Amino acid sequence: MSIGNSPNSPEEDRSSPGPERPSLGRVLQQARIGAGLTVEEVSTATRVRIPIVHAIEQDDFSRCGGDVYARGHIRALARAVSLDPRPLVERYDAEHGGRPTPTVAAPLFEAERIRPEPRRPNWTAAMVAAIVAVVGFAGFTFFSSGGKHQGGPIAADTAKADKPGPARTIHPRAPQPPQPAPSDSAIAGLPKDKVTIKVTAKDGQSWISAKDASGKLLQDGLLKQGESKTFTDKKRIDLVVGNAGAVQLYVNGKEVKKVGDEGTVERLSYTPGDPQAG
Repeated sequence: MSIGNSPNSPEEDRSSPGPERPSLGRVLQQARIGAGLTVEEVSTATRVRIPIVHAIEQDDFSRCGGDVYARGHIRALARAVSLDPRPLVERYDAEHGGRPTPTVAAPLFEAERIRPEPRRPNWTAAMVAAIVAVVGFAGFTFFSSGGKHQGGPIAADTAKADKPGPARTIHPRAPQPPQPAPSDSAIAGLPKDKVTIKVTAKDGQSWISAKDASGKLLQDGLLKQGESKTFTDKKRIDLVVGNAGAVQLYVNGKEVKKVGDEGTVERLSYTPGDPQAG
């Protein structure tokens, strides 16, 4: 009796084909349909444009503008259809080569490897020092001799100077008003009845969408690194920021310290007054 593999052996289980797993875009599409949402409704909720939503559901991420924006769009779409975005983003990284590995900075040159050049004597500095010494000695001699010939008048002047004069009244200076802080000065220069927002792509490029209180689109596009945009409205500014960690944001003259993390999409709304009032 020969001993062979049983029908349910682990080798056969691993080799037997299983059902094909749906693609990343298909998972998002099925979840959207299961939630009873249209592409237009998802686009309105996430501020991701309709053509990009269609492309992602067809597994075409070329219209996202890069891996950073693709991850942000996947997170936004997953939350809109009640899915956990973390495994979807990890699957995207696995299928597209993963996150880039940070490069190690090149080591600095060691000081002992640099051979200093031999210093040459600075004849110009030596000549200047000698001239200064001669001029100083001559001046000292001149003033010393002049003091001996004119000792009487000098002594008389000294005696006059020693006589007490009328007492002087010292008036204390009036206290100066406190200077406003830079942030207060910036806010004072802005109209208080409007909301003013300045967005700067400080640490990288970012996708920006801005609307006023009436829903009018003020900005919808890519903001390259170093570029800035300013928006003003009497009532409210609705802002959608992609790659929020790379953005510097000023609202009504005050800097918002924490806009978001790298690669995230943040939806913000501000009104006239302090940024926290928006």
